[in-house]
Amino acid sequence: MRFERVLVVGAGQMGAGIAQVMAASGRRVLLHDTAPGAVEKGLAAMGKSLEKLAAKGAPDDPAEVLARVEPVEELMDADLMVEAVVEDAAVKQDIFRRADAALGPEAVLASNTSSIPIASLAEVTGRPERVIGMHFFNPVPVMTLVEVVRAPETSDETVREIVELSGELGKTAAKVNDFPGFVSNRLLMPLINEAAYAVQDGVAEAEAIDTIAKLGFNHPMGPLALADLIGLDTCVSIMEVLRDGLGDAKYEPCLLLREHVAAGRLGRKTGAGFYDYR
Repeated sequence: MRFERVLVVGAGQMGAGIAQVMAASGRRVLLHDTAPGAVEKGLAAMGKSLEKLAAKGAPDDPAEVLARVEPVEELMDADLMVEAVVEDAAVKQDIFRRADAALGPEAVLASNTSSIPIASLAEVTGRPERVIGMHFFNPVPVMTLVEVVRAPETSDETVREIVELSGELGKTAAKVNDFPGFVSNRLLMPLINEAAYAVQDGVAEAEAIDTIAKLGFNHPMGPLALADLIGLDTCVSIMEVLRDGLGDAKYEPCLLLREHVAAGRLGRKTGAGFYDYR
């Protein structure tokens, strides 16, 4: 399947990025979000991203790419749905249930979830063989990895089609099996959590911890700055999925992470987290 018509559900940072790369590949994109003004903000973010890429020599014409993105007020038929909403299993299941009714029987239903088991989304549909994880990385237009997550009932054909699509988007697909946190967050979240503990325990300030990670481990970004970019609320949610799904208390979110979230310090999106962006 060529996936000429793609429905992206969620117009936030990740959803807008996914819509952008889909449209830049020549596909028609339907962008849906129930939050007031979310689609407009997503389109504005796409415009800024495309202009920056064009200034760096990217061949895509920003106006032409944006013209291929159509805001829609409800779920509509498409060859592929990519869900990119809040990391909440119940919310995602509701979307998959409704998408199963709205999209044709051959359509693939994919989730950009970074931790929630794909099988839990597939089970609310009548097409578990056509449900898959398509986990992009932030910022989507720049990062080249897509974690392709296969649930127990996902068909070989669906995996092959999504791997091929990833390549057409200029991405590299890494195939993984359906476990909480998959590979990426099973590795990353304990690092972020331990970095938060190091701040909480007074081992070092956030800037020193990130400097050690960047210069000592050759990481492009320190774990605390990365947590701010991801969103500290999202980090806590992923840690909880890992803890509950794997049944291991070592994934319990650090108290400092919970305190930041309770105070509304979620990272870049609110202007403050481990660092102040205001």
